[in-house]
Amino acid sequence: MTQEVITRKLNQLSGKISFLYENLETGEHIGYREDQPQMAASVIKLFVMAFAFHQFDTGKLMKDFSLSIHKKDCVPSCGALTYLHEEIRVTALDLVTLMIIFSDNTATNVLIDLFGIEEINQYIASLGFERTCLNRKMFDLEKSRQGIQNYITASEAGRLLKMMHRGELVSDTASRQMISILKNQQLRSKIPFYLQALEEKPEIAHKTGEDRGITHDVGIVYGKVPLLLCFCGNETDTPAFERIMGELSLQLYSEVNGLTL
Repeated sequence: MTQEVITRKLNQLSGKISFLYENLETGEHIGYREDQPQMAASVIKLFVMAFAFHQFDTGKLMKDFSLSIHKKDCVPSCGALTYLHEEIRVTALDLVTLMIIFSDNTATNVLIDLFGIEEINQYIASLGFERTCLNRKMFDLEKSRQGIQNYITASEAGRLLKMMHRGELVSDTASRQMISILKNQQLRSKIPFYLQALEEKPEIAHKTGEDRGITHDVGIVYGKVPLLLCFCGNETDTPAFERIMGELSLQLYSEVNGLTL
């Protein structure tokens, strides 16, 4: 697909839309407003995961460090911990896994409390990301009403995923484990929507984000040729954008991998 075709499709959508495609073998790249800052929703959790693995790698936190989850820590919506019994014990690695595969907001907030927002942001900046920033915990309605939001860009989310893919984020071992967690993503209605119906069922390492008027999906599709895909949208028609996410993902994958639709 050409830049022109993709731009025409994305121009049909309302709101702030960003897109990034890269063939991770050839380096072919198509971008659409990929440096535009976007309210992050749950895609910011990728960067929290990266910091968690940095802490594991440096020995500042053990993966099997265990702690209890209290009802006072629980927040609504995505995830499982909010709905389980008082003082259930989980490990630090459990929290990371739940944060990614179920987008668990409670797990995310416990990790943010454990690490500190300033420390996470210092790590994000140390990786060279200039527009990505964690400014509040998940489901903090008061700060949200004040206009305090977390931010990402499609290009920086894509660069973080490329670092994982290349074994350059934290370490080769940590990168492979992060990719493995992302491949177990349970929220699969966007990039994977049509791809998961293919006979070959490519593995997809990805993270979604959603809120009112916000929908994102960023990840790597592992076919014969791995593809980086980052879709980010604010103030948009989320069902319409999600349909385009599924369609473009299938078309780009099929084109690169020689499938006939």
